[in-house]
Amino acid sequence: MPGNPNIPQGTLNLTRASVQWSSFPQLNVIAGNLGRAGIRFALDGDSTRLIENMTGVTTSPQPYQMFRMTVALLKPQALAQQYKAQYESSTLLGNGVVRPDLPVGVGLTSYSLQNVVIRSTPEMSFNGEEAVWQLVFSGYYLINSQLWG
Repeated sequence: MPGNPNIPQGTLNLTRASVQWSSFPQLNVIAGNLGRAGIRFALDGDSTRLIENMTGVTTSPQPYQMFRMTVALLKPQALAQQYKAQYESSTLLGNGVVRPDLPVGVGLTSYSLQNVVIRSTPEMSFNGEEAVWQLVFSGYYLINSQLWG
Protein backbone atom coordinates (compact mmCIF):
# COMPACT_ATOMS: atom_id res chain seq x y z
CA MET A 1 0.00 0.00 0.00
CA PRO A 2 1.59 3.32 -1.04
CA GLY A 3 2.03 6.12 1.51
CA ASN A 4 -0.07 9.27 1.50
CA PRO A 5 1.81 11.92 -0.53
CA ASN A 6 -0.22 14.68 1.16
CA ILE A 7 1.30 14.32 4.64
CA PRO A 8 2.68 17.71 5.76
CA GLN A 9 6.48 17.62 5.73
CA GLY A 10 7.00 20.23 8.44
CA THR A 11 9.15 23.32 8.61
CA LEU A 12 12.61 23.88 10.04
CA ASN A 13 13.44 27.03 11.97
CA LEU A 14 17.02 28.21 11.53
CA THR A 15 16.69 30.54 14.52
CA ARG A 16 16.06 27.74 17.04
CA ALA A 17 19.32 25.76 17.00
CA SER A 18 21.16 26.49 20.23
CA VAL A 19 23.42 25.21 23.00
CA GLN A 20 22.86 26.19 26.61
CA TRP A 21 25.20 25.53 29.56
CA SER A 22 24.10 25.12 33.18
CA SER A 23 27.33 26.48 34.69
CA PHE A 24 28.53 28.80 31.92
CA PRO A 25 25.59 30.91 30.66
CA GLN A 26 28.06 33.39 29.13
CA LEU A 27 28.96 30.61 26.65
CA ASN A 28 25.39 29.92 25.52
CA VAL A 29 25.14 29.70 21.73
CA ILE A 30 22.16 30.94 19.72
CA ALA A 31 21.57 30.83 15.98
CA GLY A 32 23.00 34.34 15.56
CA ASN A 33 26.38 33.04 16.81
CA LEU A 34 26.56 30.28 14.20
CA GLY A 35 27.98 29.97 10.72
CA ARG A 36 26.02 28.18 8.01
CA ALA A 37 27.26 24.76 9.23
CA GLY A 38 25.38 25.39 12.50
CA ILE A 39 25.47 22.56 15.02
CA ARG A 40 26.26 18.94 14.18
CA PHE A 41 25.31 16.31 16.79
CA ALA A 42 26.10 12.58 16.69
CA LEU A 43 25.59 9.82 19.23
CA ASP A 44 28.48 7.34 19.24
CA GLY A 45 28.44 3.62 19.96
CA ASP A 46 25.63 1.18 20.46
CA SER A 47 22.51 2.00 22.45
CA THR A 48 22.15 -1.74 23.12
CA ARG A 49 24.95 -4.27 22.96
CA LEU A 50 24.25 -7.63 21.40
CA ILE A 51 26.32 -10.28 23.15
CA GLU A 52 26.67 -13.40 21.06
CA ASN A 53 26.07 -16.81 22.59
CA MET A 54 25.77 -20.33 21.20
CA THR A 55 22.22 -20.04 19.86
CA GLY A 56 21.51 -16.32 19.53
CA VAL A 57 22.27 -13.08 21.30
CA THR A 58 21.74 -11.61 24.73
CA THR A 59 20.78 -7.95 24.80
CA SER A 60 22.44 -5.45 27.11
CA PRO A 61 20.84 -1.98 26.91
CA GLN A 62 23.31 0.77 27.74
CA PRO A 63 22.43 3.56 30.21
CA TYR A 64 24.17 6.25 28.12
CA GLN A 65 25.82 7.00 24.81
CA MET A 66 28.83 9.21 24.20
CA PHE A 67 28.26 12.07 21.79
CA ARG A 68 30.23 14.33 19.54
CA MET A 69 28.91 17.81 18.80
CA THR A 70 30.53 20.28 16.42
CA VAL A 71 29.56 23.93 16.73
CA ALA A 72 30.51 26.42 14.00
CA LEU A 73 30.94 29.71 15.87
CA LEU A 74 31.37 32.98 14.02
CA LYS A 75 34.96 33.94 14.81
CA PRO A 76 34.41 37.73 14.41
CA GLN A 77 32.03 37.69 17.41
CA ALA A 78 33.03 38.15 21.04
CA LEU A 79 31.62 34.70 21.88
CA ALA A 80 34.46 33.06 19.92
CA GLN A 81 37.00 34.82 22.14
CA GLN A 82 35.05 33.78 25.26
CA TYR A 83 35.28 30.14 24.12
CA LYS A 84 39.00 30.53 23.40
CA ALA A 85 39.53 31.90 26.93
CA GLN A 86 37.48 29.02 28.37
CA TYR A 87 39.51 26.51 26.34
CA GLU A 88 42.74 28.00 27.69
CA SER A 89 41.39 28.01 31.27
CA SER A 90 39.44 24.74 31.51
CA THR A 91 37.86 22.52 28.89
CA LEU A 92 35.35 21.11 31.42
CA LEU A 93 31.86 22.56 30.90
CA GLY A 94 29.56 20.20 32.80
CA ASN A 95 25.90 19.81 31.79
CA GLY A 96 24.14 21.44 28.88
CA VAL A 97 21.27 21.24 26.41
CA VAL A 98 21.35 21.25 22.61
CA ARG A 99 18.17 22.27 20.79
CA PRO A 100 17.44 21.32 17.18
CA ASP A 101 16.37 23.64 14.38
CA LEU A 102 12.62 23.17 14.94
CA PRO A 103 9.76 25.33 16.20
CA VAL A 104 8.86 24.84 19.88
CA GLY A 105 6.63 21.79 20.41
CA VAL A 106 7.23 20.35 16.94
CA GLY A 107 9.06 17.12 16.17
CA LEU A 108 12.43 16.31 17.72
CA THR A 109 12.95 17.74 21.22
CA SER A 110 16.16 18.91 22.91
CA TYR A 111 18.96 16.68 24.22
CA SER A 112 20.15 17.03 27.83
CA LEU A 113 23.93 16.55 27.86
CA GLN A 114 26.06 15.35 30.76
CA ASN A 115 29.71 15.91 31.70
CA VAL A 116 30.50 17.91 28.55
CA VAL A 117 34.04 18.89 27.60
CA ILE A 118 35.55 20.93 24.81
CA ARG A 119 37.29 18.10 23.03
CA SER A 120 39.13 19.83 20.21
CA THR A 121 39.24 22.58 17.64
CA PRO A 122 39.62 21.27 14.10
CA GLU A 123 41.86 22.95 11.56
CA MET A 124 41.20 26.67 11.30
CA SER A 125 41.48 28.89 8.27
CA PHE A 126 42.80 32.42 8.62
CA ASN A 127 42.65 33.30 4.93
CA GLY A 128 39.89 35.91 5.21
CA GLU A 129 37.37 33.66 3.47
CA GLU A 130 35.92 31.55 6.30
CA ALA A 131 33.93 33.17 9.09
CA VAL A 132 33.65 30.14 11.38
CA TRP A 133 35.73 28.66 14.17
CA GLN A 134 34.63 25.12 14.94
CA LEU A 135 34.69 23.56 18.37
CA VAL A 136 34.11 19.87 19.04
CA PHE A 137 32.40 18.88 22.29
CA SER A 138 31.98 15.43 23.85
CA GLY A 139 30.18 14.01 26.85
CA TYR A 140 27.34 11.60 27.33
CA TYR A 141 23.57 11.42 26.81
CA LEU A 142 21.38 9.33 29.09
CA ILE A 143 19.25 6.67 27.35
CA ASN A 144 17.22 3.58 28.24
CA SER A 145 15.81 5.24 31.38
CA GLN A 146 13.70 2.13 32.08
CA LEU A 147 16.90 0.40 33.23
CA TRP A 148 16.70 2.35 36.47
CA GLY A 149 13.19 0.96 37.15
